[in-house]
Amino acid sequence: MIAVLSLLQETTVTSDFDDLGKLLLGGVAAAIVVAVALVCVRFKLQDKKPPTSNFISINSPPNNQGE
Repeated sequence: MIAVLSLLQETTVTSDFDDLGKLLLGGVAAAIVVAVALVCVRFKLQDKKPPTSNFISINSPPNNQGE
């Protein structure tokens, strides 16, 4: 966090719009990479523990005694 703040303080003093655009593009790219990594980790954890079914049937099972 401190590194990001120091980077922003240094660039705001001596930067122009091109540098700020590069920083914005880099931040968006980093956010996308982090989001994809978190989704992959979530799917991996979900595969290890399959969800239980919360389905409750109100129908009785078929009765084959009459046949």
